[in-house]
Amino acid sequence: MRYIKDVPSKDFKIGIYQWNNKYIIKVETGMFEQTYKIDQYEVETVEEIEKCIDEPFLRAVAQTFDSMGGQFQATLLRNEVIF
Repeated sequence: MRYIKDVPSKDFKIGIYQWNNKYIIKVETGMFEQTYKIDQYEVETVEEIEKCIDEPFLRAVAQTFDSMGGQFQATLLRNEVIF
């Protein structure tokens, strides 16, 4: 996987990568990460991808992270890994 660039964000670590004829947007926070893939032929420039990383998208990403955290916490409790 080839690193392209970081995208500034106050809430997340966001990186754009290139791999296997796809651009990959990796969004990280704490111990969770989300990845989004788009075929290289779908966009002309990396700047087009950056433009898509807007506030509505980041709000949806935050909601998904919240859901992921709740799901993980629930399984840890359900399986008595933590009390």
